[in-house]
Amino acid sequence: MRTDLARPELGLTPAQQRRRSAARRRAKRLIAHAFVYIVMTLLAFIFLLPIFWMVSTSLKLPQEIFAWPPDWIPANPQWGNYEEAFTKYPLARYMFNSAILVVANIVGGLVSVPVIAYGFARFDFPFKHVLFLLMLSTMMVPGHIKLIPLFWLYQRLGLIDTCWPLILPAFFGNPFFIFLMTQYMRTIPRELDDAARIDGAGSWGILIRILIPLCRPALTVVVVFTFVWVWNDFLEPIIFLRDYDSFPISVGLAFFQGRYSVEWNLFMGATLVSILPILIVYFFAQRHLIGGLASIGIKG
Repeated sequence: MRTDLARPELGLTPAQQRRRSAARRRAKRLIAHAFVYIVMTLLAFIFLLPIFWMVSTSLKLPQEIFAWPPDWIPANPQWGNYEEAFTKYPLARYMFNSAILVVANIVGGLVSVPVIAYGFARFDFPFKHVLFLLMLSTMMVPGHIKLIPLFWLYQRLGLIDTCWPLILPAFFGNPFFIFLMTQYMRTIPRELDDAARIDGAGSWGILIRILIPLCRPALTVVVVFTFVWVWNDFLEPIIFLRDYDSFPISVGLAFFQGRYSVEWNLFMGATLVSILPILIVYFFAQRHLIGGLASIGIKG
């Protein structure tokens, strides 16, 4: 049978039919992708509405904030609201305090978490699994329950009204990060450790030269999550700190809320500036962060 002749019932050759079916599949994929992009764009717009409202409010006069219908683009933007917010309260000092806490906690996490995870992932010692489960069980205890005994402990040590209560816990390891790092290290072949030992490397050499470079995705998760959590932490600083000059930015923003009213325009301007570091960190670490979480989820 000749395949180059047209079929009587269709009037098309097999080659033409294949081209037409391929065109239909491409059209269906294009429609499906367009639908997905439209839905995602609408959802992104909905989620960005609060940000738009913050930007708009930060550029308005107090009497324009709750006007109806709302004016999303102020006719006369008040750019001086940002300057007034930073001159009325020492927000630059508060952001500097937050930066110090963030750097100290990141250093503490990068020092403690890999070392503890290395012990759980590579060494065998008595009650290893019991200690690991005990560490994981601490994640089930609400943090608010630990505030009173921690306050009593730090008060006895004379550390209240200092930054040490907000820094020291990072050097003892976060259970969540230790769990992620342990699971990630367990996926790295032990043959690499044996090869390094044959070349004369010790336990610390294996950790520093072999495992830590291979654990960069997990370390990225530790750095980004620590940055966000410490930068946004409000409860612990307001409990352990008393000096106004030592407050982080999360506590400093609360000063815009008075007893009877809130300076919404100044508050929104200060809030937008305070979240810029988080947005910058997420912008540069987004690919590594998503890849790190995915790799931990798959390998762990």
